[in-house]
Amino acid sequence: MKTRITELFGIQHPIIQGGMHFVGFAELAAAVSNAGALGIITGLTQRTPADLAREIRRCRDLTDKPFGVNLTFLPTVASPDYPGYIRAIIEGGVKIVETAGNNPQKWMPALHEAGIKVIHKCTSVRHSLKAEAIGCDAVSVDGFECGGHPGEDDVPNFILLPRAAEELKIPFVASGGMADGRSLVAAMALGADGMNMGTRFMATKEAPIHDNVKQAIVAASELDTRLVMRPLRNTERVLRNAAVDRLLEKERELGASIKFEDIIEQVAGVYPKIMKEGAMDAGAWSCGMVAGLIRDVPSCRELVDRIMAQAESIIRQRLAGSLAG
Repeated sequence: MKTRITELFGIQHPIIQGGMHFVGFAELAAAVSNAGALGIITGLTQRTPADLAREIRRCRDLTDKPFGVNLTFLPTVASPDYPGYIRAIIEGGVKIVETAGNNPQKWMPALHEAGIKVIHKCTSVRHSLKAEAIGCDAVSVDGFECGGHPGEDDVPNFILLPRAAEELKIPFVASGGMADGRSLVAAMALGADGMNMGTRFMATKEAPIHDNVKQAIVAASELDTRLVMRPLRNTERVLRNAAVDRLLEKERELGASIKFEDIIEQVAGVYPKIMKEGAMDAGAWSCGMVAGLIRDVPSCRELVDRIMAQAESIIRQRLAGSLAG
């Protein structure tokens, strides 16, 4: 399948594996890329730029296909060593970067000078237009359904994607609610040039996370996610568990007076315990509503091949067939 996204990134299929904390390691990124999609290493999961440089080299040993690095720009006082991470990406020969969080404008000249294509994650049309204005090559438009941070506008993809298509000139992919060939065809019908999947790629054989996490996703329905940190305007969609219930109870008790320190036990530093050790109630972890569409744990190649076969079948048979006569 040929779209503006496959042309931009030099990939076979218009599918991207988004950056995910303590999930996007080399083995997953390489498996996704080897399947013809675009794998992404999560930069800040690596504690230092030197660690990221090693992870990039590890990924190169596992695939000769294009892969990218996610770099999230956090609104923190003690900022990560972003110059070091950028240097590791450039020196590692990576040609695709997925940016997220704060505006990446400061880093665009260095990335573009190195011949790197930048796709920025956005949760609104206005942010997408800003990304286009500062020179991003593409955007990932994240609807309200998505796991992680969906923004504060609460606009689902059935509205957000066609609105983005009306306004944007650069290519964009749909993120949030994407799981299969139906998702891909629907996203393209609404104007996207491909799709980004996070939660769906967590439930794959190559995802280097505890099986408890994968099975929790398979067992979940579309009703099992919750929105936390809304009072702090840092909304995150997570899978419901005991820690999330405690967090939400604190939000109800403290109301508008709540501070991040009040919920720090449920959200800070919990990912290694959950993703590596399988301690499912250790804290809140990002998961999309799309969990309701995930029922197995295939290999990345099996998943990508299945998505593309289903998408082609829908286009050639169901949609084309409906035009007969």
